[in-house]
Amino acid sequence: MPPKNEPGAPRGGSIVERTSDREVVVRRQFKAPARLVFAAWTTAELFQRWWVPKSAPVTLLSCELDVRVGGGYRLRFAMPGHGEMEFFGRYLEVVPDRRLSWTNEEEGGGAVTTVTLEEADGVTTLVLHELHPSKEALDAALESGAYDGMAETMAQLGAVLAG
Repeated sequence: MPPKNEPGAPRGGSIVERTSDREVVVRRQFKAPARLVFAAWTTAELFQRWWVPKSAPVTLLSCELDVRVGGGYRLRFAMPGHGEMEFFGRYLEVVPDRRLSWTNEEEGGGAVTTVTLEEADGVTTLVLHELHPSKEALDAALESGAYDGMAETMAQLGAVLAG
Protein backbone atom coordinates (compact mmCIF):
# COMPACT_ATOMS: atom_id res chain seq x y z
CA MET A 1 0.00 0.00 0.00
CA PRO A 2 1.36 3.47 -0.84
CA PRO A 3 2.29 5.82 2.01
CA LYS A 4 -0.56 8.03 3.25
CA ASN A 5 0.56 11.11 1.33
CA GLU A 6 1.59 9.32 -1.84
CA PRO A 7 -1.15 8.80 -4.44
CA GLY A 8 -1.53 5.22 -5.56
CA ALA A 9 -4.15 2.60 -6.25
CA PRO A 10 -7.85 3.15 -6.93
CA ARG A 11 -9.76 4.50 -3.94
CA GLY A 12 -13.53 4.78 -4.06
CA GLY A 13 -13.65 4.51 -7.84
CA SER A 14 -10.92 7.11 -8.41
CA ILE A 15 -7.34 6.52 -9.41
CA VAL A 16 -4.87 9.07 -8.04
CA GLU A 17 -1.29 8.59 -9.18
CA ARG A 18 1.99 10.40 -9.45
CA THR A 19 2.99 10.02 -13.09
CA SER A 20 6.33 11.86 -13.04
CA ASP A 21 8.51 14.03 -10.82
CA ARG A 22 6.17 16.98 -11.44
CA GLU A 23 2.78 15.45 -12.26
CA VAL A 24 -0.25 13.93 -10.57
CA VAL A 25 -3.18 12.46 -12.52
CA VAL A 26 -6.63 11.65 -11.17
CA ARG A 27 -9.04 9.49 -13.20
CA ARG A 28 -12.71 8.78 -12.54
CA GLN A 29 -15.74 7.72 -14.56
CA PHE A 30 -19.20 9.16 -13.99
CA LYS A 31 -22.57 7.89 -15.21
CA ALA A 32 -23.48 11.33 -16.50
CA PRO A 33 -23.15 13.29 -19.73
CA ALA A 34 -20.04 15.44 -20.14
CA ARG A 35 -22.15 18.60 -20.22
CA LEU A 36 -23.31 17.93 -16.64
CA VAL A 37 -19.81 17.10 -15.40
CA PHE A 38 -18.53 20.30 -17.03
CA ALA A 39 -21.35 22.30 -15.40
CA ALA A 40 -20.36 20.90 -11.98
CA TRP A 41 -16.86 22.36 -12.50
CA THR A 42 -18.00 25.70 -13.91
CA THR A 43 -21.17 26.64 -11.97
CA ALA A 44 -20.45 28.01 -8.49
CA GLU A 45 -23.70 26.66 -6.97
CA LEU A 46 -22.83 23.12 -8.09
CA PHE A 47 -19.09 23.36 -7.42
CA GLN A 48 -19.68 24.33 -3.77
CA ARG A 49 -21.71 21.14 -3.22
CA TRP A 50 -18.85 18.75 -3.91
CA TRP A 51 -15.40 20.36 -3.87
CA VAL A 52 -14.41 20.13 -0.16
CA PRO A 53 -14.15 16.58 1.22
CA LYS A 54 -16.82 16.19 3.90
CA SER A 55 -14.27 14.52 6.17
CA ALA A 56 -11.98 17.59 6.05
CA PRO A 57 -12.23 20.17 8.85
CA VAL A 58 -12.58 22.92 6.24
CA THR A 59 -15.54 25.12 5.26
CA LEU A 60 -15.87 26.70 1.82
CA LEU A 61 -16.98 30.25 2.62
CA SER A 62 -17.20 31.66 -0.90
CA CYS A 63 -16.75 30.55 -4.49
CA GLU A 64 -16.33 32.93 -7.42
CA LEU A 65 -15.92 31.42 -10.90
CA ASP A 66 -15.51 33.59 -14.02
CA VAL A 67 -15.10 30.66 -16.41
CA ARG A 68 -13.66 32.10 -19.63
CA VAL A 69 -10.14 32.29 -20.99
CA GLY A 70 -8.46 35.01 -18.91
CA GLY A 71 -11.24 34.92 -16.31
CA GLY A 72 -10.47 33.98 -12.75
CA TYR A 73 -11.63 31.99 -9.78
CA ARG A 74 -11.32 32.59 -6.05
CA LEU A 75 -12.21 30.12 -3.30
CA ARG A 76 -12.19 31.25 0.32
CA PHE A 77 -12.01 28.67 3.11
CA ALA A 78 -12.17 28.64 6.91
CA MET A 79 -9.83 26.22 8.65
CA PRO A 80 -10.33 25.66 12.39
CA GLY A 81 -7.31 26.92 14.28
CA HIS A 82 -5.75 28.37 11.11
CA GLY A 83 -8.16 31.14 10.14
CA GLU A 84 -9.04 31.72 6.51
CA MET A 85 -7.18 30.91 3.32
CA GLU A 86 -7.81 31.50 -0.36
CA PHE A 87 -7.14 29.58 -3.54
CA PHE A 88 -7.20 31.59 -6.75
CA GLY A 89 -5.99 31.66 -10.31
CA ARG A 90 -7.04 32.24 -13.88
CA TYR A 91 -8.49 30.10 -16.63
CA LEU A 92 -6.11 29.28 -19.48
CA GLU A 93 -8.40 27.14 -21.61
CA VAL A 94 -12.16 26.62 -21.66
CA VAL A 95 -13.68 24.19 -24.17
CA PRO A 96 -17.29 23.58 -23.10
CA ASP A 97 -18.06 20.00 -22.14
CA ARG A 98 -14.50 18.86 -23.06
CA ARG A 99 -11.62 20.67 -21.36
CA LEU A 100 -10.85 23.18 -18.63
CA SER A 101 -7.40 24.43 -17.58
CA TRP A 102 -6.39 26.90 -14.88
CA THR A 103 -3.49 28.23 -12.84
CA ASN A 104 -3.13 27.84 -9.08
CA GLU A 105 -1.56 31.14 -8.09
CA GLU A 106 -1.88 31.12 -4.30
CA GLU A 107 1.38 29.21 -4.08
CA GLY A 108 3.27 31.82 -6.08
CA GLY A 109 3.84 29.85 -9.26
CA GLY A 110 1.80 26.79 -8.35
CA ALA A 111 0.53 23.92 -10.44
CA VAL A 112 -1.44 24.17 -13.65
CA THR A 113 -4.55 21.98 -13.51
CA THR A 114 -6.24 20.57 -16.60
CA VAL A 115 -9.49 18.62 -16.58
CA THR A 116 -10.50 16.71 -19.69
CA LEU A 117 -13.85 15.00 -20.25
CA GLU A 118 -14.59 12.23 -22.70
CA GLU A 119 -18.11 10.85 -23.04
CA ALA A 120 -19.11 7.45 -24.46
CA ASP A 121 -22.43 5.64 -24.01
CA GLY A 122 -23.61 7.95 -21.21
CA VAL A 123 -20.39 7.57 -19.20
CA THR A 124 -17.95 10.45 -18.89
CA THR A 125 -14.29 9.78 -18.15
CA LEU A 126 -12.69 12.65 -16.26
CA VAL A 127 -8.92 13.04 -16.20
CA LEU A 128 -7.49 15.72 -13.92
CA HIS A 129 -3.84 16.46 -14.59
CA GLU A 130 -1.74 18.70 -12.33
CA LEU A 131 1.67 19.84 -13.51
CA HIS A 132 3.77 21.35 -10.72
CA PRO A 133 6.64 23.77 -11.44
CA SER A 134 9.22 21.41 -9.88
CA LYS A 135 9.70 18.04 -8.22
CA GLU A 136 10.10 19.85 -4.90
CA ALA A 137 6.74 21.62 -5.34
CA LEU A 138 4.96 18.32 -5.98
CA ASP A 139 6.79 16.65 -3.09
CA ALA A 140 5.62 19.49 -0.81
CA ALA A 141 2.02 19.18 -2.05
CA LEU A 142 2.06 15.44 -1.38
CA GLU A 143 3.61 15.92 2.05
CA SER A 144 0.95 18.51 2.96
CA GLY A 145 -1.79 15.99 2.21
CA ALA A 146 -3.14 18.05 -0.69
CA TYR A 147 -4.21 14.91 -2.56
CA ASP A 148 -5.42 12.86 0.41
CA GLY A 149 -9.07 13.87 -0.06
CA MET A 150 -9.18 13.69 -3.85
CA ALA A 151 -10.95 10.30 -4.04
CA GLU A 152 -13.57 11.56 -1.56
CA THR A 153 -14.00 14.78 -3.53
CA MET A 154 -14.54 12.83 -6.76
CA ALA A 155 -17.05 10.55 -4.99
CA GLN A 156 -18.92 13.66 -3.84
CA LEU A 157 -18.95 14.94 -7.43
CA GLY A 158 -20.45 11.59 -8.45
CA ALA A 159 -23.18 11.98 -5.83
CA VAL A 160 -24.02 15.50 -7.06
CA LEU A 161 -24.20 14.22 -10.64
CA ALA A 162 -26.43 11.32 -9.61
CA GLY A 163 -28.77 13.63 -7.67
